[in-house]
Amino acid sequence: MTNLFPMFLKLEGKRCLVVGAGPVGEPKICSLLDTGAEIHVVACAAGTATHQLAREGKIRLSLRAFASPDLDGVFVAVVATSSRAINDSIYRQAQGRGILCNVVDDPGRCDFFYPAVVRRGALQIAISTSGQSPSLAKKLRQQLERQFSPGYARWVEELGETRRRILASTLHPQRKQELLRSLASEQAFESALAEQAPAQAGEIT
Repeated sequence: MTNLFPMFLKLEGKRCLVVGAGPVGEPKICSLLDTGAEIHVVACAAGTATHQLAREGKIRLSLRAFASPDLDGVFVAVVATSSRAINDSIYRQAQGRGILCNVVDDPGRCDFFYPAVVRRGALQIAISTSGQSPSLAKKLRQQLERQFSPGYARWVEELGETRRRILASTLHPQRKQELLRSLASEQAFESALAEQAPAQAGEIT
């Protein structure tokens, strides 16, 4: 098996095509929403959530069969129809155009895989088994969700703000590096959580 290169894509402003909007396709549509991508969904039928997203203007929905021009200008394509023949045809067309394509639940027809993701604000931890065992990836995600509490979201945001101030300061470069390393220590995180706890308790009361 070819080794995968782990990376996070910037999709803001880029065209993403999703073909198929059933129980398999809908979650893939939803996973693209927060990226800022221009999402075009082509499907003969679509679920309630997909119709709602279209009404809200978050996606463009075309209720019809796929046509080759749907790939024009597309950066990423996700294919989730119930027809293996259609999926294969779209994948081959995408390959011919140099478009990254993922045929859901078909590792052999994927240029990339959807990882299991732990999200804590700006912090994202992605787990992949290269399509070999989504169940294992899910299990590892659940373990990491317990390990990385929701408090990491606010802490990472604070880290970013502090990092920008340090880099903009007139401190010696070596001192800047020392401070940046100390900010990401376990002790710093525990201290940040301790400071957040009283504020969160006040919000609840």
